[in-house]
Amino acid sequence: MFTKSDIEAYFTGEKQESLLFLFIGIAGISTAIIFFFLLKTSFYLGAAIPLLVIGLLLGIVGYTIYKRSDNDRKRNVYAYDMNPSALKEKELPRMKKVMKNFVIYRWIEIFLFLLGTGLYICFIRDFKHDFWRGFGLALAVMALLALTADYFAEKRGSIYLKGIESFVQ
Repeated sequence: MFTKSDIEAYFTGEKQESLLFLFIGIAGISTAIIFFFLLKTSFYLGAAIPLLVIGLLLGIVGYTIYKRSDNDRKRNVYAYDMNPSALKEKELPRMKKVMKNFVIYRWIEIFLFLLGTGLYICFIRDFKHDFWRGFGLALAVMALLALTADYFAEKRGSIYLKGIESFVQ
């Protein structure tokens, strides 16, 4: 049976995981800055680009989710008691969209991981192209971190969506 504590648990988990995204983002940005300004070799300059770009994306996503999770939790706990139709009319479609987006994110992250791995392997012994080796390695690592974090978010979201669906029917 779907309860208010299930809503609380979902949004608490979402908020905690958003901190993971934020941490990965900050770590990526920090590492990119170190690579760009201190380690200035071609390999590290190549690695700095995906670290910075994906780090910024993950950091922004993590901060945005962290900032809105408490309001989402309160709104849905209130709806559970006072206006259950709001769960059906607003939260259910929102979660269906979130779950569809996870599929898109997964395929993008898998593509980026494979692209990064391919670049790294292609240039593994070609020291004339250190930039692309560094780019590929950092791209693969950041994509894999994002894929792993999204896996757990999607798993938690799936359980929450099934709970909402059982409640509104």
